[in-house]
Amino acid sequence: MKKCDVEKIRIADYNYTLPDEKIAKYPLQKRDASKLLLFENNKISTVHFSGIAAQIPEDSLMIFNDTRVIHARLIFEKNTGAFIEVFCLSPYAPKDYSINFQQRATCSWCCMIGNAKRWKDDVLQMQVSIEGEEVLLSAKKTVKTGSNVIVEFSWNNPDFTFSELLEVAGKLPIPPYLNRASEAKDDETYQTVYSAVEGSVAAPTAGLHFTPEVMESLRKKGVKPAHVTLHVGAGTFKPVKSETIGNHDMHTEFISVPRETVQALYENENSLIVVGTTSMRTVESLYYVGKKILQQPDIDPAELVVFQWEPYDEENPILPKLALKSIIDYLDKNSLDQLLALTQIMIVPGYEFHYPQAMITNFHQPQSTLLLLIASFIGENWLQVYEYALQNDYRFLSYGDSSLLWRIL
Repeated sequence: MKKCDVEKIRIADYNYTLPDEKIAKYPLQKRDASKLLLFENNKISTVHFSGIAAQIPEDSLMIFNDTRVIHARLIFEKNTGAFIEVFCLSPYAPKDYSINFQQRATCSWCCMIGNAKRWKDDVLQMQVSIEGEEVLLSAKKTVKTGSNVIVEFSWNNPDFTFSELLEVAGKLPIPPYLNRASEAKDDETYQTVYSAVEGSVAAPTAGLHFTPEVMESLRKKGVKPAHVTLHVGAGTFKPVKSETIGNHDMHTEFISVPRETVQALYENENSLIVVGTTSMRTVESLYYVGKKILQQPDIDPAELVVFQWEPYDEENPILPKLALKSIIDYLDKNSLDQLLALTQIMIVPGYEFHYPQAMITNFHQPQSTLLLLIASFIGENWLQVYEYALQNDYRFLSYGDSSLLWRIL
């Protein structure tokens, strides 16, 4: 579909009534006891997630997002008694997540500020008790960037990394629509069992249903696992306020894909299942990254960015497998074991998918970009699926139930 047509998509056409009682405020006690809606060949049915292996073809490749949610919310108390929330969104200096987390004296982050009017130019401070030692953590505003602020953090004990400080001093950022404060048990339940790479401010929630037992059942079925990393930003909750999608600015997120995952995708193009919208965004972004590399074999890694409207009005499309091969060759040529890139990709009705045949995903908010992605994958059937879920007591949003959707070809 042409960009000019996509931009006219009315967000009001992707609405449904979501009663508050349908929103799961807490997870089930056992992750895989959740319901799993099956959609294939225009037919809908229900099983339990614990039995998902029976629904997946042998020798399928399943892509998991192994990002880990960080304690991104820092609450500072001023001498006046006012509380300032500094919400860490993405690293600014150093920009690399892993390098930033390992800093031992100072680092900077792009942050969202709560109660911003009460924070002038003073330095915020917090006493942190970690491993029996007291550390003074300071926060200083430096540069304003749009509605956010670059905050420089510094601390007086080089024995501890920023990652360690954040884990102790920060709070887990659960979704705002839960309308409750985070609790100690969220530290476990709001992480996937395979989370490994720190960086997200929201969980890739389709993965919350997996247990070690489910993973073992998939292994026995012959399903091959592969991992990508997309650090979920707060923009995932950003509502679409414009009447048409053309006036909505999609958020940009960091992705990292190991060479072995790209190779697995190259070798398994006929039965690919992605776990969650974040894995979908990552895998589909590879096509456009690979195309850039094919056109510029010596492209600077900093230019590996997929822009919002890039998929529409595409000129000179290439074979999806060729895009993956160009990435593999690029990584080998530069002695890299993983692809690093940024993606702003917007997947809405009219988008042409390149890789996945199916996806596992939760039930998303009305009039959201995530719902638009679902509608692009299964077409107008999205409304039938959501009405079925509402009528059959499915639990919605992050801690809710999930679905296995097969693409309409």
